[in-house]
Amino acid sequence: MERIAEIIRRSLERGETVDISGLGTFRRNLAGQFEFVAESRPRVFLAYASEDVETVERLFQALESEGFAPWMDRRKLLPGQRWKRALRQAVCNSDYFIACFSRASVRKRGGFQVELREALDCALAMPLEEIYFIPARLDPCEAPEEIRREVQYADLFPNFQSGVDRIVETIRRQESVRRRTRLPKAG
Repeated sequence: MERIAEIIRRSLERGETVDISGLGTFRRNLAGQFEFVAESRPRVFLAYASEDVETVERLFQALESEGFAPWMDRRKLLPGQRWKRALRQAVCNSDYFIACFSRASVRKRGGFQVELREALDCALAMPLEEIYFIPARLDPCEAPEEIRREVQYADLFPNFQSGVDRIVETIRRQESVRRRTRLPKAG
């Protein structure tokens, strides 16, 4: 712990900010003091096939500009980090999981399919009326039948921004419901 604190302190002294994914950011404030700002933005995990990285990067940027905290492996995983464990934690610690379906991802075996199953497992622990799993089609592909049958999806084609707007509206509405239904903390 002391070693981690020392690394954070040195980074802050160099004028850097230190982001701890899912927790918040250490930074120097205007008075020159170090502070920790807890993450309060909705955390959104983006699952995709590597062939779709350009479109998903656009989605990442759009969600970030709307005030959300998107998580994308290429942006968040650190060199040397155990990616299987980090992905599992990121999926389950996310407030929302966007499954980016495309012609490439629906046929592909590997990481994307593992992330889908992990998200569906995490969703089992949530109240049925809560929105967590958000399917998004990047092109006119056919999403898996189980998902098509049970969950409404957003299309990011032919109009990318229109699809993003639907996703943003969904998250904002769900966040509003969550704020209204949170129980007061015992104190």
